Amino acid sequence: MLRNYLKIALRNLIKNKVYSFINIGGLAVGMAVAMLIGLWVYDEVSFNTHHQNYADIAQVRSYSTDPNTGQTDAQESMSFPIGTELKTSYKSYFKHVLMAFWTGVYTLSKNNNEKITSNGKFFEPGVIDMLSLKMLKGTASALNDPHSIILSASKAKAIFGDADPLNKTLKIDNRMDVTVTGVYEDLPRNTAFADVQFFAPWALWVSSNDWVKNSENNWNNTSFSIYVQVQPNTSVAAVNTALNGFAAKNLPPELVKEFAKYKPVLYINPMKNWHLYSEFKNGLPDGGRITFVWLFGIVGIFVLLLACINFINLSTARSEKRAKEVGIRKAVGSVRGQLVFQFLSESFLVVVLAFGLSLLLVNVSISWFNEISAKDLSLPFANPVFWLLCLSFVLLTGFLAGLYPAFYLSSFQPVRVLKGTVRLGRLAALPRKVLVVVQFTVSVVLIIGTLVVYQQIEHARNRPIGYNREGLLAISMNDPNYQGKHDVLKNELLNTGAVAEMAMSSSPLTAIWNMVGGFTWQGKDPNLAADFAISKVTHDFGKMANWQLLAGRDFSKAFATDSMGIILNETAAKYIVAKNKPISQLIGQHIKDGETALQVIGIVKDLVVNSPYEPITRSFYFLDADYTSASLLNLKIKPTVSAAAALPKIEAVIKKIVPSALFSYDFVDQEYARKFSQEQRIGKLATVFAVLAIFISCLGLFGLASFVAEQRTKEIGIRKVLGASVANLWQLLSKDFVVLVIISCLIAAPIAYYFMSQWLQKYEYRTEISWWVFVLAAAVALLITLLTVSYQAIKAALMNPVESLKTE
Repeated sequence: MLRNYLKIALRNLIKNKVYSFINIGGLAVGMAVAMLIGLWVYDEVSFNTHHQNYADIAQVRSYSTDPNTGQTDAQESMSFPIGTELKTSYKSYFKHVLMAFWTGVYTLSKNNNEKITSNGKFFEPGVIDMLSLKMLKGTASALNDPHSIILSASKAKAIFGDADPLNKTLKIDNRMDVTVTGVYEDLPRNTAFADVQFFAPWALWVSSNDWVKNSENNWNNTSFSIYVQVQPNTSVAAVNTALNGFAAKNLPPELVKEFAKYKPVLYINPMKNWHLYSEFKNGLPDGGRITFVWLFGIVGIFVLLLACINFINLSTARSEKRAKEVGIRKAVGSVRGQLVFQFLSESFLVVVLAFGLSLLLVNVSISWFNEISAKDLSLPFANPVFWLLCLSFVLLTGFLAGLYPAFYLSSFQPVRVLKGTVRLGRLAALPRKVLVVVQFTVSVVLIIGTLVVYQQIEHARNRPIGYNREGLLAISMNDPNYQGKHDVLKNELLNTGAVAEMAMSSSPLTAIWNMVGGFTWQGKDPNLAADFAISKVTHDFGKMANWQLLAGRDFSKAFATDSMGIILNETAAKYIVAKNKPISQLIGQHIKDGETALQVIGIVKDLVVNSPYEPITRSFYFLDADYTSASLLNLKIKPTVSAAAALPKIEAVIKKIVPSALFSYDFVDQEYARKFSQEQRIGKLATVFAVLAIFISCLGLFGLASFVAEQRTKEIGIRKVLGASVANLWQLLSKDFVVLVIISCLIAAPIAYYFMSQWLQKYEYRTEISWWVFVLAAAVALLITLLTVSYQAIKAALMNPVESLKTE
């Protein structure tokens, strides 16, 4: 019997090719989108689970409340002594307490001439065990030697080829000698340490940097990160309870009172929160990418639902054509259950065909999807769980898509059907209209959401950043041989004719590398402890960046005393100056760093350094007159010279003056543009989903329009004979669909406004949702509707009335 059901179903599909294409194509696209979103969601929720100790790993963080503003700030930067105290006073709670420095770009050189840039991290030796790194060569003790290094498999191959890398020597930044003691398997992309290509010992970093050694007992220098692994059977909550009052118990007595007013709280943030709950409110994790996981998960369900709605709509719309079939089968003895099974079997055949096509679509599009989503997704064909989920998916979709048509069609009375007295009435089309409204409501919500995302991106892009990033180039001074060559570098670079300005700095224009507290000034509350972003720059830095002075002056070689000078950004000046007082009154005053008094010589307009969506960080700029703190060589290329022409000239000068250095650079505008990458990816994905939702909705609309035109063939013929024009008939056939789309827009507008307003709340610097967004979304929906419906409407209107009136 099942064979007969499938045979009848297949014949119906072949007989009605257009409707079959719409049903199978629409379902296939819906399933493909649902599958891609499912893979994306799984990748997000499984982030970091590659590590065996995932549940026990955490990062030490803190939060404190500014008594002046009441603002609570979260911080992942820790001071050196915190790690020491955790290892001694709280060791019973932790299996590992590991000091680390931030992931950075370093130069690895072999034989003093072959150089390659690598992302690396300096960590205490327990990192191998804590992160459960799979050692392909070497052991878990591979980082015990202070002059060791372990490489990822891909990086080891890039440096040594097929040769055995063990016991080979390398130099890090041409100043730290190390021996390769291990090679570990590359970490998957969905881990927090995926971009780390080597790990080197923390002890090597300390011994190679005097400023780190000097920070061992400095509670104000929060330049480091601390990771922990809690003991088995010890909960994160228990550890955080134990850390309550950490400052009062462990800070030196002279600092306890200073920090107390800020109510600092030290806690550990479990690894499971790092990715999905990366945003903070009142110092604690509060949302983040989990919002998009839920959002895209819901979008996937709705897109699949849109495809199912098409099937339901077209099946019920064509019910009159199958009414006699139902009547005859009931008259010869078919019971309702058999008819339900027949129509469900047709539904499952459509779903199975659509599923096969969806697998093909996913396989073809997954590379492109990976590119826009920054993922490494693939269909896990070898995983039986995947096929079990697919089977459940097909069964559920087939059942949902075919349930209503099956029960609706099987309910017809045979006597009335065979007499030709079945009249579906005005209310018969109501379910179809409701489903069309649902389809376009979802589509319009997605269009509005996409427009708001791009509006927010453009709002942040247009934010004044306080400097001119055009033509700025940052060259990593990853070699000690740069020291003492500032003047000769500047002269040679300016003589190339490609460089307009040159300056050095301890941190880039697009990031904060150092936060320091402990500063005092006249009138400061003695209990106030505030951190400031610190950057040390050479004389021409302001001229190179073209920053804007609000008060005072820039650093100048004409003033020898500028070595004890300091420039503040506007946010720092407003924080320090008394309320309702002009910031210009700070010029000439002194800010003390310990016992050192620094004179405020200038105040500059805020520079957007971190996220363009967040508040500006309080910042101090010091003069690095002897260039000892310089990490970056900053250049401004002349506007009349292209980057392609300038770079070879700049590289030639670097190679001539510092031959041992690797020429590694970043364009400031490109680095700044990367700050929008997450929002841009979200915008691209939202655009794709909105387009596909509209496409699926239009497929259904096209099918319904075709059916309506076919159903009203005789009416159209009579109207033409009575003098109706093509425009009149087009309006007649289109107006019902236009009304439904207008209703959809009216429903979608408040829904979209609510959800997008909630999304915007996570940004401190955000746009307002403009009225034109809703107008544009409605206009797009109406235009697409008219284009979709018009083809069938005009085709019907142009039909010869003689032919239409002949049909029976």
